[in-house]
Amino acid sequence: MKEDWIECCFEDLLDYEQPTKYIVKSTKYNDKYKTPVLTAGKTFIKGYTNETDGVFDNLPTIIFDDFTTASQFVNFQFKVKSSAMKILVPTSKLVNMPFVYYAMQVNQVRSDTHKRYWISVFSKKKFLLPPLVIQNTIVKKIEELFSSLDTGIADLKKAQDQLKIYRQAVLKKAFEGNYKLEKLGKVAEVKRGKSKHRPRNDKSLFGGKYPFIQTGEIRATNGGVIKEFSKTYSEKGLAQSKLWPKGTLCLTIAANIGETAFLGFDACFPDSVVGIKPDNELLNSKYLNFYVQKIKEEMDSKASATAQKNINVRILDALEIPIPSLKEQHQIVQEIESRLSICDTVEKDILESLEKAVALRQSILKKAFKGTLLNEAEIAKCKADKDYESASVLLEKIKTEKKKK
Repeated sequence: MKEDWIECCFEDLLDYEQPTKYIVKSTKYNDKYKTPVLTAGKTFIKGYTNETDGVFDNLPTIIFDDFTTASQFVNFQFKVKSSAMKILVPTSKLVNMPFVYYAMQVNQVRSDTHKRYWISVFSKKKFLLPPLVIQNTIVKKIEELFSSLDTGIADLKKAQDQLKIYRQAVLKKAFEGNYKLEKLGKVAEVKRGKSKHRPRNDKSLFGGKYPFIQTGEIRATNGGVIKEFSKTYSEKGLAQSKLWPKGTLCLTIAANIGETAFLGFDACFPDSVVGIKPDNELLNSKYLNFYVQKIKEEMDSKASATAQKNINVRILDALEIPIPSLKEQHQIVQEIESRLSICDTVEKDILESLEKAVALRQSILKKAFKGTLLNEAEIAKCKADKDYESASVLLEKIKTEKKKK
């Protein structure tokens, strides 16, 4: 397959333009405006502007984040958010920009040092360039395979959304009984986590034996039990915090409102988390956990009404909770768990499939640049094309055209 391929550098095929004259003046974006404002990162489109000066239109192009090395292929007019990028343009009309973009995705560099990477590092990276006819065929096949993948991913994400709707329907149905309402503060102890010391990231607070739980670890359990931790407090850290007992129900009250998890071990957590310990003679902790999940959106709307978007202990204490008998609470928990366990299994399968899709996308690109994506018949058809010529001839033409600029 690699017959007639040649080694080259990205700078052989790409020139760069500084983005300065294309930077948007105002960040008052509006979706009704015409021109997208781009970043090379995952966000890609930051918003839309009505500015008409300094719109980049030499297309197609590749925008390259000079600090993270992330890149995006662009085939529409745009402005940019900042100067932290290079706008990459072809050195010749013979450069296949989609092919070069895909080559960049499999030729990454470590960007853990805060510096600009294009000129000194990335542009010097070498890769194998095939004949132009083969490039065109590879790009077409990649895009066909990616299109199929994208359709599958969209279906999986739709299934995820349907599962969320089903979960909420299960929870809504479970709490429909005509039960006595009681304020949460009357049937449970509700207290905010502690992290008094400033700055919070003081190294002397960490590295001891006391698990320190953060909101991300709560969110990751999807309402389950926290079994792992990434940080620990030292004795000094513990002294300015509090050690909560295993089984405490944790509830996030800032940023991501209403995420819940049970502590699987004694642990500390910051003041962006509330610890709830129900009165065991009145309230089943699992029952409470499911009820909080049911009213998550309601809590989020209450938080949005505050200046800093958070829920405080006073609001939580006043939450009215339906309180059937403990026996009925137990039955409700069993019913919810039996139905949601099916959801959990399906959700797990969906997540695994999404991970496989990401891996498959990378595998397709790697095959393309190893020379194994096209089969023998596809290669033979390329070689029979009247425009077929070796990559060495192509590269020489590109370099000649570059010198004329």
